[in-house]
Amino acid sequence: MTNQTGMESKVVKLAVVYYSTYGTNHAMANEAAEAARAAGAEVRLLKVRETAPQAIIDTQNAWKAQQQRSSDVPTASPDDLDWADAILFSSPTRFGGATSQIRAFIDTLGGLWGTGKLANKTFSAMTSAQNPHGGQETTLQTLYITAMHWGAILVPPGYTDPAVFASGGNPYGSSVTATGEDLSDADRASIQHQTRRLVDITARLR
Repeated sequence: MTNQTGMESKVVKLAVVYYSTYGTNHAMANEAAEAARAAGAEVRLLKVRETAPQAIIDTQNAWKAQQQRSSDVPTASPDDLDWADAILFSSPTRFGGATSQIRAFIDTLGGLWGTGKLANKTFSAMTSAQNPHGGQETTLQTLYITAMHWGAILVPPGYTDPAVFASGGNPYGSSVTATGEDLSDADRASIQHQTRRLVDITARLR
């Protein structure tokens, strides 16, 4: 993007990429997108492609309802990450790692990785599970390991704001005990802080 003087704009371009089965990570991604826009970023809110059979989804009303709620959200592509300066992933925990849908999307990024187009982008991650010790930390850590392979610059929240402690004290990223679409005020504050920090650090690096 250029401004009226022909100089490159310093607006941070953020891709918020999520998968959500029942709505928690959709709500988290929406919260992050709103916080980023309020911080002056240009944002693409994106869901990854569903890989589960529709016949299975149709047997679970909550899963099917979430699919319908997010029907207007664009599906993420490698081009979206090529466009972005900053990347924020949000994934539920599955057996201590990200969902297969998120991993399937990551597996489409070999072309970008192979040409160095994911290097030097900033990266942060969020997650949820049904209980406070359901694999949130390992999910975030493995997503960060993936970003390290890209040569991305990790921007976890750390203990840089009281909001991190209020929401459970996870320094790796916002981690929510899943209750569907509802987020607590503490969860929202943690997500907002993490997103603002990602936008701020990205702007400083640029």
